[in-house]
Amino acid sequence: MRNFERNMLLAFVLLAAVLPQLVRNEYILHLGIMVLFSLILATSFNLIVGYVGEFPLGHMAFLGIGAYAAALGSSKLGLPIYFTVPLAGAVAAVFGLGIGAITLRLRGPFFVIITLCFAEVLRLIANNWVGFTNGPMGISGIKKPAAMAALDALGQKTAFYYIALLLAAIVLYIAFRFVYSNIGRGAVAVRENRFVAQSVGISPFHYALLTFVIAAALAGLSGGFYAHYISFVGPEVFGFSFMASTIIMVLLGGKGTLLGPILGAFAVVVLEEYLRDFKELRLSIFGAIVIAVVLFMPRGVMGYLTDKRETYNRKTEAV
Repeated sequence: MRNFERNMLLAFVLLAAVLPQLVRNEYILHLGIMVLFSLILATSFNLIVGYVGEFPLGHMAFLGIGAYAAALGSSKLGLPIYFTVPLAGAVAAVFGLGIGAITLRLRGPFFVIITLCFAEVLRLIANNWVGFTNGPMGISGIKKPAAMAALDALGQKTAFYYIALLLAAIVLYIAFRFVYSNIGRGAVAVRENRFVAQSVGISPFHYALLTFVIAAALAGLSGGFYAHYISFVGPEVFGFSFMASTIIMVLLGGKGTLLGPILGAFAVVVLEEYLRDFKELRLSIFGAIVIAVVLFMPRGVMGYLTDKRETYNRKTEAV
């Protein structure tokens, strides 16, 4: 499984790298950028849901923290994108450490509710602390990289696409190394049975907290990139719309797999774009998709394909 996922991740990055050379279209590149942004966000969420087994409904708090950190660093301090995006990840990781240290001591619905409350508190702060966050007006005019100034619209889209691809490649590498490390295996042991994990010397809290901090940092990176790409950050980055889309990505693609968030991000971004005319009805359509996935493919598309692949291999070996 390790070699299969590694090869598929490499193939994805290589194919994504040649897309701008084959498709010289701003709209397609924009969709590609949103897919890459979404897979970073979905991968960060999947580390907690898929490998620790917890469900942080307020995970978008770290997206918002990263977005505001990058926006404030750019607008108030004049920092370039290659400083603000790592800064966004670092600030989100610090908040992840603080929030995780509190919430991960809770279990079940209490964990879910408290994480959601943290996200709502941060949204209210962003909406009301006018002197710092500009309140509901948000922070606009976030600087793009200076090297893009001389590029036309297509050139700027292409540059942002490769920045997003670089971040996505880094995040996928971190996720791969995490999953196939002792820490990742310990996290999976906690997910499967925390009491058995404790009996062999694995601390559920410490492994979960480390995973939580890594996931927060990756979500912060996605938020920092989002701020520069959209050139605007408002309190809505803490809203539930991002959370709903991310949940669908992970459930549809397959939680607990490295390839699931990629497939889920692609499917959700494309569906959201082509269902835009349906307005509120598209939420019902997504809801029906989630219900169908949970009923017929509880492990998502990648989990279903993995099961089929393992069944085929067993039959082949038996013959």
